[in-house]
Amino acid sequence: MKILLVDDDAFALQLLSRQLANLGFVNIVPCLRAQEALVWLESNSAHFGLIFCDLQMPEMDGVEFVRQLVHIGYRGGLALVSGEDERVLQTAERLARAHRLDVLGALHKPVAPQALQEMLARHARRVAGKPDATPRTYTPQQLRQAIDDGQLINHYQPKVAFASGELIGVETLVRWQHPDDGLVEPDQFIGIAEDHGMIDDLTRMVLGAALRQGGAWHAGGLPLQVAVNISMDNLGALDFPDVVERAAAAAGMPLTHLVLEVTESCLMKDPLSPLDILTRLRLKRIGLSIDDFGTGHSSLAQLRDIPFTELKIDRSFVHGASRNAYLQVILEASLGMARQLGMKTVAEGVEESEDWHLLRACGCDVAQGFLVARPMAAAELPGWLREWETRRGELTADAA
Repeated sequence: MKILLVDDDAFALQLLSRQLANLGFVNIVPCLRAQEALVWLESNSAHFGLIFCDLQMPEMDGVEFVRQLVHIGYRGGLALVSGEDERVLQTAERLARAHRLDVLGALHKPVAPQALQEMLARHARRVAGKPDATPRTYTPQQLRQAIDDGQLINHYQPKVAFASGELIGVETLVRWQHPDDGLVEPDQFIGIAEDHGMIDDLTRMVLGAALRQGGAWHAGGLPLQVAVNISMDNLGALDFPDVVERAAAAAGMPLTHLVLEVTESCLMKDPLSPLDILTRLRLKRIGLSIDDFGTGHSSLAQLRDIPFTELKIDRSFVHGASRNAYLQVILEASLGMARQLGMKTVAEGVEESEDWHLLRACGCDVAQGFLVARPMAAAELPGWLREWETRRGELTADAA
């Protein structure tokens, strides 16, 4: 892989070049000026797999350089390096991600060899798992046909207790089993359903299948909590609580083991209309989870006004928290508030053991993420559970 280094500090360039060489990267182009780096990129952008860019440079700073990377259509990886305040570094990282650049992360000067090695290892794992093909697009008519033909299927992502590692539930995540394209991820069709009046039909189909599966698990001696995401359309139908109750009874699924997840952004569209429905759902002993907590604009008002039983912390506050003091402060504050309100806490996006141990030490209740398991078909759950039992002890070794 060809690497471009951009930094006005000659010593820093030399040091980083040597560190990369020690890790086996020898095809390195160092540049003292951002303009010089852009000349290289404009003629050879496809040949650079990775760029390390300093933020604080004369003539053109790192933020301007990022803007130029977008302009020339750079598609490789980007790592930001700086001696600036950590929050400035984080803001620059978020900006680069907002530009849809492939950001590996941010490193502080002087770059620690271990941090560099870990960043490159994460990047290598991520690249290895990326599909080569560009996802295709679908029409509203194709999605309507898929809903009518029963091509949408549920996958389930396990949720485990931090304290013991015990499997306590799953989140339901819909997939499209396309006859030609195979398994299609929801980000390729949920937006279509929302924009073309199909999200209510889709959600009710997902909910019905999840209730039947939950009932089957209960009948088989596996009393899991089943979480299902609901839409704003569902929260506008006054009969929704009764529909859920009837479907759960028919499926043999206890309402006390059903959790409905509602995003902050969904509630913000109409803060009054859902109040009737959500209150009635709680009267039926259905759990309510505020999903993606912290990413909206009125979280505290919603916690005050709506009887949520669970607070689900967005992955943007979870992933990498073990390396980020600011995220740790936010996590501890969120978890402490939830405890005071008597709410269960769920951390989504748990992908690294360091984050697991941090969240466990902070008293978070439930973990969900790739460290535990990826979403899977219901038939795969028993096999995963056997495998999980062999490794959960490593994550809960101090439980006794």
